[in-house]
Amino acid sequence: MNPSAEAPVFAEPWQAHAFALVLQLHQRGLFSWPEWAAALAEQIARAQAAGDADHGDTYYQHWLAALEASVAAKGASTAAELARYAQAWNHAAERTPHGRPIELQPGDFDAPAAATPHP
Repeated sequence: MNPSAEAPVFAEPWQAHAFALVLQLHQRGLFSWPEWAAALAEQIARAQAAGDADHGDTYYQHWLAALEASVAAKGASTAAELARYAQAWNHAAERTPHGRPIELQPGDFDAPAAATPHP
């Protein structure tokens, strides 16, 4: 990868959101920066052991997975609650027209799982 000065830092908006969440949770004391670095390194190592080619295109997927694991490990949420919100988000994304903001609605939590995950 050879980033240029004009290339965006994040390829997708969700990547910037995940990045910002980690910064906020760190600033609020949920985890220290060394704890975060260790969690992210562990997630990347697991992914590489499972066959991730590590070309950089999956970095923020690992970031998000480490964030979810850290939040659950610290008791700020549960894995089940995170999965429930992910499923609701996927449903909301499926019903939202392209280019429109995705908004969670109460019915999104009762909908069947979406076929395509949206980070």
